Amino acid sequence: MAGSSGISRRRMLTVAAGTVAGVAAIVGASTPARAAKAPQKAVKYQDTPKGEARCDNCALFEAPSSCKSVDGTISPQGWCMVYAKKPA
Repeated sequence: MAGSSGISRRRMLTVAAGTVAGVAAIVGASTPARAAKAPQKAVKYQDTPKGEARCDNCALFEAPSSCKSVDGTISPQGWCMVYAKKPA
């Protein structure tokens, strides 16, 4: 399974944990109530889908071009490591 995605599960969990820890540190150190978003590079954002996984079917996507967790302009056809399929 890990071979088909090109990223090992361990690597993905390590990066995700680092991103969460980094975001938590930023949020904890800031005074605004607004949560910080992760940089696109940190979550390996790409403006093309990864199979059927696309931003426009992710629970974190906010139409027309933003994300609850990732900073910057987000393509509906994009993908990143924090992708979470919308519940059915």
